[in-house]
Amino acid sequence: MDSLTCTPSDLVPLLSSSANATALASFLCARFSTISSQLSDATHAIDNTYLLFSAYLVFAMQLGFAMLCAGSVRAKNTMNIMLTNVLDAAAGALSYYLFGFAFAFGAPSNGFIGRHFFGLKAYPSPDGDYSFFLYQWAFAIAAAGITSGSIAERTQFVAYLIYSSFLTGFVYPVVSHWFWSRDGWASPIRPNNLLFDSGVIDFAGSGVVHMVGGIAGLWGALIEGPRIGRFDRAGRSVALRGHSASLVVLGTFLLWFGWYGFNPGSFLTIMKGYGGGGGYYGQWSAVGRTAVTTTLAGCTAALTTLFSKRLLVGHWNVIDVCNGLLGGFAAITSGCSVVEPWAAIICGFVAAWVLIGFNMLAAKFKYDDPLEAAQLHGGCGAWGLLFTGLFATKAYVNEVYPGLSGRPYGMFMGSGGKLLGAQIIQILVITGWVTATMGPLFYVLKKMNLLRISREDETAGMDLTRHGGFAYVYHDEEDISMRPTFMMTKIEPNNASPSTDGQRSPSNV
Repeated sequence: MDSLTCTPSDLVPLLSSSANATALASFLCARFSTISSQLSDATHAIDNTYLLFSAYLVFAMQLGFAMLCAGSVRAKNTMNIMLTNVLDAAAGALSYYLFGFAFAFGAPSNGFIGRHFFGLKAYPSPDGDYSFFLYQWAFAIAAAGITSGSIAERTQFVAYLIYSSFLTGFVYPVVSHWFWSRDGWASPIRPNNLLFDSGVIDFAGSGVVHMVGGIAGLWGALIEGPRIGRFDRAGRSVALRGHSASLVVLGTFLLWFGWYGFNPGSFLTIMKGYGGGGGYYGQWSAVGRTAVTTTLAGCTAALTTLFSKRLLVGHWNVIDVCNGLLGGFAAITSGCSVVEPWAAIICGFVAAWVLIGFNMLAAKFKYDDPLEAAQLHGGCGAWGLLFTGLFATKAYVNEVYPGLSGRPYGMFMGSGGKLLGAQIIQILVITGWVTATMGPLFYVLKKMNLLRISREDETAGMDLTRHGGFAYVYHDEEDISMRPTFMMTKIEPNNASPSTDGQRSPSNV
């Protein structure tokens, strides 16, 4: 690389006559070109480092999922659910590398599915580097992790392998192509023919990630049926409590931490000025604002859940608060970059009640989801899309999605209903697509006896029957499935029995 140093001694010979004016200009231009190239390299390095760091944060959410899942199931299934979380990442990496990334971002392509970069062939390209692939892979396995929670404690290991590979290699990538690829039919960054002149604003994936994982889990749990003992013979709901609230809280905090890569990281770059540049305000400010809206939505949902459940059931429940917090995060993920912080509070408040309402419906219809994943990610994710269509602000929409004058924004913020209409379309097409793909997959697995474990294995616990032993010594006192249908009790002699004539009771001996 050329040196950036320039001293007067370099210029004196060039200025001795006018004939050297051209040489002087060439000399100075060469130096400025060098400076420009170095600044461009620095910008790419900073943006890629930012994206890599965000990818690491999103990947760390897998640890949060693992802890949350482990604490939410009974101890006899701990090793099983932990192994499925490892499997989501491992199987998802290969399937996304071979097929998923190409289906999602393989440009140029059509509006439905990508068709380049299989196995990262001819990649990186001017449109993306390896850091982008890693970031998108972390998103894909997050969707698979959501589904695993819905079907926990009763699913065969081979079913996890099949559904995880299919979801990360095909189902999820097609959805992400629709809404995040430049060629996607509903993408807001599409150069022309935008859906309702707007495209769908799902900035970090309330629909693309959370609804996909939640609806897939919904169909898996519906087709499998509830766990043994989840509902009694009268059809009443019986709580099968997870064995460790400590792990649930730990997993929640890890997910909270990872969400700062999930939402702010979805900008993909940070070295970008807004307006004329040179000021204190730029994309780095939008990144910070996104972190603030994410925080406010989650915290509001947590507090709303805390007091609402206290009024409904009469006690303070840390598990409910953790799920409410995550529901707020799932909801704000769509509009986190384009709404004001005060609007995020509304988002979190409503998300808490959406989760409570869907949990009530689940109990009424005897739907069993050990982690409330379908209700939390599917229900709150759908609310988040509607929320964006209502509260997206004009200035932030134009900053995050520049280049189109008159782009629609939130209906409650003074625009029409075009953006809200696009958001509703997204909810409908995601529901239809995941239903049409994952529903038949789970049904075929069930018909082939590859989906649900036997009654004996489920009663004993998969750690013992499938994984060589328990994760640790435990005793599930509230595990109804482990109780016998009747119990014989030992009757001890009554020490206070009265003595007869001429005899003394044993207690008097």
